[in-house]
Amino acid sequence: MSELRPWPLLESRPLGNYRVFNLRTDVRRNPRTGQDHDFYVVEARPWVTVIATTPQQELILVEQFRHGTGTLELETPAGIMEPEETDPVAAAVRELREETGFAGGPPQIIGRIYPNPPLFNNTCTTVYIPGCERKHALELDAGEDIAVHLIPLAEIPQLIARFEIRHALAVVAWYHHELWQRGVRA
Repeated sequence: MSELRPWPLLESRPLGNYRVFNLRTDVRRNPRTGQDHDFYVVEARPWVTVIATTPQQELILVEQFRHGTGTLELETPAGIMEPEETDPVAAAVRELREETGFAGGPPQIIGRIYPNPPLFNNTCTTVYIPGCERKHALELDAGEDIAVHLIPLAEIPQLIARFEIRHALAVVAWYHHELWQRGVRA
């Protein structure tokens, strides 16, 4: 299909461990030019994001302060899979419970992406959980402060278009949901 070839890895060195990710540098050779180039790679555990809907056709969203942008963001419940977790569905159910107190089901994977392949080596899996109802108290970490919002599904495209939902992974999760609703499956 492609005339391109992967770039051979010549060297890889760890640069640091930063709790939620590791940083390394790789030296790779361009197969077209034969020249060697240095690249930085963020090694991160897999992420999950959740499209959770209520029986009233509402999307469950969370609002929280994001330190990278210094802004309050409206987004889908999401998080990093714990080191012992191997199932993105179980991680998504856990994140939904912890961040919103909601539960539903049956959960199912509706999409998977590489969040930022030039720099990150991880994946982000979108899990759809329908029929959600509040069943638990929030279980927030000490570094979290979250408000839960129920937004009618019909309003989500306008919130994205108006730059009110602007977290890239939340927008991709919504797109996965739209494809799923149209019957587009992998």
